Amino acid sequence: MRKTVTLKLDNHVYELFRSAARAQGQTVSQFIIDAALSHLDDFDAEMEEILSDTKLLKRLKKGSRDGCALRGKFVD
Repeated sequence: MRKTVTLKLDNHVYELFRSAARAQGQTVSQFIIDAALSHLDDFDAEMEEILSDTKLLKRLKKGSRDGCALRGKFVD
């Protein structure tokens, strides 16, 4: 089943979408759908890479624990 979603876009953002959609011969709606799906695919691939890196996960968990315990310092 299809759902309707309403977006509020600034004029310049809409024009960017419209221009890109026109260049690809798509409607603005279809362009936004394709762009969102592409972004989600990239996000899933990146997350899978992160979750498969055990060393990185250990470091992230340690950093989270240290942050919660107020150990360490923030670097600008």
